[in-house]
Amino acid sequence: MFSEYQHLRIPGPTPISPEVQRAMERTILGHRSGEFSKIFGEVLIKAKRLFQTNQDVLIVAASGTGALEMAVANLVEPGDQVLVIVTGVFGGRFAKIAKAFQAEVLTCEFEYGKAADPEQIREMLVQNPKIKAVFATHCETSTGVVNPIKEIAEIVNETNAVFVVDSVSALVGMDLKMDEWGVDIAVTASHKALGLPPGLALIAVSQKAWQVIEETHSTRFYFDLKAYKENAIKNTTPFTGPVSLVFGLSTSIDLIEQEGLENSFARHKLLRDMVRKAAIALGLSLLVENDQDASCTVTAIKGDERFDPEQLRKVLREDYKIVAAGGQQHLKGKIFRIGHMGYTHPMDILTTIAGLELALKQIGYPVELGKGIKAAEEEWLYAQNIGK
Repeated sequence: MFSEYQHLRIPGPTPISPEVQRAMERTILGHRSGEFSKIFGEVLIKAKRLFQTNQDVLIVAASGTGALEMAVANLVEPGDQVLVIVTGVFGGRFAKIAKAFQAEVLTCEFEYGKAADPEQIREMLVQNPKIKAVFATHCETSTGVVNPIKEIAEIVNETNAVFVVDSVSALVGMDLKMDEWGVDIAVTASHKALGLPPGLALIAVSQKAWQVIEETHSTRFYFDLKAYKENAIKNTTPFTGPVSLVFGLSTSIDLIEQEGLENSFARHKLLRDMVRKAAIALGLSLLVENDQDASCTVTAIKGDERFDPEQLRKVLREDYKIVAAGGQQHLKGKIFRIGHMGYTHPMDILTTIAGLELALKQIGYPVELGKGIKAAEEEWLYAQNIGK
């Protein structure tokens, strides 16, 4: 009866709305047809509003990692000095990609669960004036920490370096004012807060970045940004476009704009606060200790001597149909993560917390049933100015 029933609470892929699902099921069009080009051109314009930019936004058939590689491939030549800010697994991935393109990679590393310190980044830039590009993650999905992108951008903009931001698990869930803050390249992917299946990447590029790209003669073919820009002018792509995903993206952006970006940010913050308050009420420990550094799209919760996160995830999945994420690399088996982005309603969080309480009880954790639910409910009521 319930073989396909689930609550998908991982930080991507995320649940898909019925509206987006229906949009993707429409009759397929030729990727070079005039009808699809019209839709594609409209989506390119609408996508700019998600990044809060007037710059070029390009659409690529790729994963989020593909978009990260695209940024590196178009900016970096062998021997170029770059700085990568590492606050978790995906900051580390940026460094691996840059090394694959034979860059001289400097890293500014921070303890997992802690946000980057802009002043340490300033020191690195002062000590290394040849740095060509700075790479940072907006939300570090592996830990649930959010980095101070606005403050880092101000520092990078005091230099000639290009600032590249991985906003794969942040865009739409948290504010990113690309033009106002001075971000040169920002990337995101379809399967996070945009609420689409995996397979589509968006990359926004500033004029400053285009100048650097024109002067960079690295090897690239499929990921050549100049080819995508030239084709975008004609409302098409250099290679076969992800037609059905573009249909879904168009509807997704419409839904986001119906809600309003500011309201979307507020909803994601509420979801975060509900999860965090519930976890604290249940006596659980949060990996990111302070709210200011905590992502609005994913929350990491630590295991301890009282319970095994992997056993908890297994019970959640098998007995309560709730799919939570585990830790990565050295955090594997030490944390579990709850995704709360995209097509996620506060009632979904209450269901998740209820399942969490039951699963904790089942594995012998000393939980008082209803305590986490009460804390999350109160947070939701307060957000609606009820009960204050």
